[in-house]
Amino acid sequence: MKQRLMQTSTRGALAAALAAWCVASAQAGDLKVGLSVSLSGPNSSVGVPYAKGMQAALAYQPAVDGRKVRLIVLDDGSDPSSAGRNARKLIEEEKVDLLMGTSGVPAAIAMAQVGKEAKTPMIGLTPILLDPNENPWVVTVAQPVQLMIDAVVERMQRNKVRTVGYIGFSDAWGDLVYDTLMKAASGAGIEVVGNERYARADPSVTGQVLKLVALRPDAVMTGGSGTPGALPFLALQERGFKGGVYGQHGLINPDFVRVVGTAGQNALMPTGPVIVAEQLPPDNPTRKIATSFRAAFRKVHQAPTSDAFSAYSFDAWLVFADAASRAMKKAQPGTPEFRVALRDAIVSTKEVVGTHGVYNFKPGSLYGVDERARVIVRLDNSQWKLAP
Repeated sequence: MKQRLMQTSTRGALAAALAAWCVASAQAGDLKVGLSVSLSGPNSSVGVPYAKGMQAALAYQPAVDGRKVRLIVLDDGSDPSSAGRNARKLIEEEKVDLLMGTSGVPAAIAMAQVGKEAKTPMIGLTPILLDPNENPWVVTVAQPVQLMIDAVVERMQRNKVRTVGYIGFSDAWGDLVYDTLMKAASGAGIEVVGNERYARADPSVTGQVLKLVALRPDAVMTGGSGTPGALPFLALQERGFKGGVYGQHGLINPDFVRVVGTAGQNALMPTGPVIVAEQLPPDNPTRKIATSFRAAFRKVHQAPTSDAFSAYSFDAWLVFADAASRAMKKAQPGTPEFRVALRDAIVSTKEVVGTHGVYNFKPGSLYGVDERARVIVRLDNSQWKLAP
């Protein structure tokens, strides 16, 4: 209990330090970026890396064509309603030119809705369940879940998996992973048996795992993220499950690795190439910028990065900077005309090389990456290894 309290206290202090740093850095500049993330609550193991990655991005490129960038960061406490309120505050009070966020699909949807109403563009950091034709103001630097789950199912086929059980969050993220798994599995001759769910704040998933194990699947696919995403792995280990266990890119962070421990050994999951940058071939298009990102992160935080989430923030900043440079040729920051020009520039992004992939956006599409934005990694003694 004492250790848990110390971890909670440390997380709170870190959240406060991040907020203070961003407020201090947002004292002057022509361009304004508003970031809402979960610096506290269940999603903080994702939100804190997002904020740290944004700090590294600001240090890496603090200005666009000579204009300084102001970064305003708010904590949504892992609550979608708070994320929506933060978005409104950033737009109405801080007059930001761009929204970024946040640490969960429901919260990102809430932010995007506010951005649409206020005609303010948004770059999401997580997959978003929205029709881009109904909301043309938002894109995301995250990989489409279908792209990533397709890679998992291809790996299952190679491993001779015929039946797979599913356990994931009882929210939009859990639904998204399950729906994409069903689509990919049906075309691969793999039967999905079981569909168990749990809340992000649940302390245990023993009951759900017992139901899955009773079905005797060849493997289990998990649909969680951050530290709560470790629960199925722990419960499967406790029940002595010997089949393969697969995850997705929502689990690639140090807190998940710390909590899952030996229960995650040999788990396979997709991620952006940045997580294994040094293991990539020299001609990989993302290797150079991934190395630059790691150097910028270490310089700002005096520590290396070992998560995928901070790199999403960095990529969002690269997309923003490229688009803002083009938009400023048409309008001045801080005006409605600029926000329209910035939106139009973002959705016409061409071949911007990031740490997770190469970005090409177009009107009517939320996503901007292709197969270059995914690799399969294996957890080996708490280290991510590029799967052969």
